[in-house]
Order: sequence, then C-alpha cells, then structure tokens
Amino acid sequence: MRYKIEVLSSNHHKKNFSCGYEMLDNYIHQQAKQDVKRDLSACFVLCEAGKADIIGYYTLSSGSVNRSEFPEHLSRKLPPHYHNLPTILLGRLAIDGHYQSRGLGEMLLIDALNRCMEISNNLGTLAVVVDPIDKTAEMFYIKYGFIKLPGTEKMFIPMKTVRDSV
Repeated sequence: MRYKIEVLSSNHHKKNFSCGYEMLDNYIHQQAKQDVKRDLSACFVLCEAGKADIIGYYTLSSGSVNRSEFPEHLSRKLPPHYHNLPTILLGRLAIDGHYQSRGLGEMLLIDALNRCMEISNNLGTLAVVVDPIDKTAEMFYIKYGFIKLPGTEKMFIPMKTVRDSV
C-alpha cells in the first residue's frame, strides 16, 4: 500500500504541512500533539508508506448536539428526555496542497467514518458531526451524505447511514 493512516506521534514531521488554510496548518503544527496528550481529541495522520511527512490528517472527539438543532423528523423518534444527543465530532480534515485532488480527502473521510462506526459499536453515538470551513468543504461532505443541521453551519451523517453504506 502506498499510503498509511496512523495515530499522530512524535515521529511524524509536521512542519512542512500546508493545506492552504492557516487555521488547519497551525493546528497540526502547534496544537494537535497537545490536544492528543490532554485527551481532547485523537489525531490520525496520512503518510506515504515508509515516510514520516504528514500529507493529511483528521481529528475525532466526542461531542453532542442539542436536540433542538437536530432535524425534527429524526429527533421525534428519540426519547424526549434526551436534550443533548451523543455524537462524534470530525473536527478537522486536511490534505497538504501538494497532494490535493488525488482522492486522499475521500480516503481520510472513509477511514474516519469507519473508526466512528467502530466506536459506535461500543458507545452510544447518534451521528458524526462536521463544521465545514467553507463552501468547498461543505460540498465535499454533501457528496458523502452529510446533511445540514438546521440553524447552524454544522453538518451531520447519522451512524445508521454510515453502517448501511459499509
């Protein structure tokens, strides 16, 4: 296999990563390792096999969505005493500019959704939530079945949809 996805470690080279979004670049350069160490998120990196340069990454953390933000056709099927619905936040997903438009974003997203599905087998999780950085990212997520959360910029995909698509 040409690429590998693994947990971020001190062996990975972060300094040359540049996806074109300063916020995402700064996160992997300065914050990701600290967030992992503090158990605030898990960070998974994409590298070429046998190399340590990061060419893409994503983060996962636990989250919740207020029931009032969830589409009513879905929330009305849930017990009324659940005010916050359990989710997994796919907080960041980025590909280095030199590797964009090669399908690697899709590879990372599929890996992330598979991990979320595994997690949901052991932990109550209703959906995976993303907060797209711009319209291009929003269109990317729509292509994979994500739905806008009414009244927010966030999007989600139900775990049932993820399970059914595997």
